Amino acid sequence: MAEYWWSSRRAALRLDPSLCLPEQAPAGFLQLRPLIHKGWEMVLMAAELGRPNLDLAALLLDYAASLAPTLERRGWRAPQLQQALEQVRSEAIANDRQAWLALHRFYPGVPERLRRLALEGADWAVLTTKGGAFAAELLAAAALEPRAVYGHEQGSKPDVLLRLRAEAASIGFLEDRRPTLEQVRATPGLEAVVCLLVSWGYLGPADACALPEGIDLLTPESFAAPLARWPGFATVRPY
Repeated sequence: MAEYWWSSRRAALRLDPSLCLPEQAPAGFLQLRPLIHKGWEMVLMAAELGRPNLDLAALLLDYAASLAPTLERRGWRAPQLQQALEQVRSEAIANDRQAWLALHRFYPGVPERLRRLALEGADWAVLTTKGGAFAAELLAAAALEPRAVYGHEQGSKPDVLLRLRAEAASIGFLEDRRPTLEQVRATPGLEAVVCLLVSWGYLGPADACALPEGIDLLTPESFAAPLARWPGFATVRPY
């Protein structure tokens, strides 16, 4: 969260130097984060949080529908915001990589559990809406070595999973965004993918409630257990 705000704030200020944005992430950004899907949205929301007359409650209620009109009102385009965000991150890594890395914190126990996957004969890959190069920097800093890293430039997560399904007999997909899992479940060709919603991460208040068929909740305790004990993973060999 610290890095998200740090980078988003700087990108927004480059696009509109007149903005007045606090150094630390405001409460509104924390509330919006579970709804944000792509990096450019973070920049847009950072700018919106600098608007004195922002109706945060209305934005939270109808977030997805607000994106297009907000871009139009500001005269911005999504690729423009994505480029600004990635430029801020690229410069941060080039100028002081350690300081940029220090803005990130892995969830407790996650790096250690990922390293143990190799001992269980499981390959794993990272699918992220972050740029692949930035995700690779974070993974390398934590001495994590996935089979592959697929950033936003590789396509949507369902698109990547479709390509992986052509190479792997079975796949398990862990994700902290319920709409993404629902999109995977609705994608022809991905019916056999085991979908797990992790209980940590940027979940909305009701995201873990009344999960649809085909999506199971994975708690930190279950995540730490052997693969065969993960929901739906008894016969899966994760890719």
